[in-house]
Amino acid sequence: MISVLIADDHAVVRRGIRSLLEQFHDLVIAGEAPDGQTAVRLVAELHPRVVLLDLLLPDGEGSETICQIKRRTPATQVVVLTSYAADDLILGAIDAGALSYLLKDIEPSELVHAVRAAARAEAVLHPRIGARVLECLRRARGREPLTRRERIVLSRIACGQSNREIAEGLCVSVETVKTHVSHILNKLGLEDRTQAAIYALKRGMAHPDQSPVVD
Repeated sequence: MISVLIADDHAVVRRGIRSLLEQFHDLVIAGEAPDGQTAVRLVAELHPRVVLLDLLLPDGEGSETICQIKRRTPATQVVVLTSYAADDLILGAIDAGALSYLLKDIEPSELVHAVRAAARAEAVLHPRIGARVLECLRRARGREPLTRRERIVLSRIACGQSNREIAEGLCVSVETVKTHVSHILNKLGLEDRTQAAIYALKRGMAHPDQSPVVD
């Protein structure tokens, strides 16, 4: 028998999932939780094989709930079942220890399959989620380390220098600086100079007195 805990703040959703899963002889509902802390407490008491967890519960961050569940009962597998597909939620849940990530538009049979797969420690990702995860991996692998020259340009951006000021300080053209800035943004996955400056400041890279590099 596969014991399942359902954690969702909507009673109608919990009842619907319960009604679905109870149709199968190998699945049993261990309990229900309307919030994260209740889910964590019930997991510690009941040790279910699988937790079906909505990420956005009333009492806090879904990834933190996953962390607490995995700390208390590492053998319990967490299957996220949510309506949200933002990259930060997906990656946060996976980093926290979720095995699978599903959206609530799946077919009932797909949910049953995911629960059974989780009991075997096999991951299932909603097709849209799988595509997002792969894209995040591609972006991460595409972020090459900055060259020495790009690091110097980035540090001067963080100090508030304009492209012309950077060009004068490095004895290069403004167009060359613009090219460096473009490469920096692409490599780091940033959108603009402000994000680049914040990135550099957080890493202690704001050093305008670095020696120039001449083309």
